[in-house]
Amino acid sequence: MKSEAYIWFDAEFSSLDLEQASLLQVAAIITDRELRPLDEHAVVDWVIKIEAQTEVSPWVATHLSELVSWCRSAEALDVEAVDRLLDQWVSGYFPEKQSAFEKRPILAGNSIHNDWWMVRRHLPLFASQLHYRLLDVSTLKTLWADASPHAPFNKEDKEMLERYGIEPSVETLKPHDALFDIQASIAELAYYRHKMGWTL
Repeated sequence: MKSEAYIWFDAEFSSLDLEQASLLQVAAIITDRELRPLDEHAVVDWVIKIEAQTEVSPWVATHLSELVSWCRSAEALDVEAVDRLLDQWVSGYFPEKQSAFEKRPILAGNSIHNDWWMVRRHLPLFASQLHYRLLDVSTLKTLWADASPHAPFNKEDKEMLERYGIEPSVETLKPHDALFDIQASIAELAYYRHKMGWTL
């Protein structure tokens, strides 16, 4: 049975220790099986509130300092509010999906098992809307690196990103931004499909 849709998801965490980590940012895009966003509203991006005393890892403190500051500002949202917003957002596209697992959208992204772990821990309403399967682009990334003679996908290559799906044109590359990273994951899957001659 073909998938109903993919929910491309990425989150930034306060630490790679998932048992202790807090969510800092979540972003998601709903696409069809051809990797096209369902419409202009099928994209969300929220920053999540953390307490001033919340510890972040040294890497996060150094590389995501602007995001951490934003998470400690009045503009950030409580994680419970973000969970409700995601739940409402998914329900707007799939109002009757919760009763049947096979009709729920599939969570997709790179190393999506980490994000799925955090979703189940921190975003239970959103988790209840999702299929039990995951679409992990990292599986193809690993197989491609191990078996293909062709160049790997490079999410820091502006031309490659634009060719395989990020629109409008990329003005600045923003690795470790949740929305940018899922846009890059969609482009990466499109790259593998193109190179392997896949059609749906």
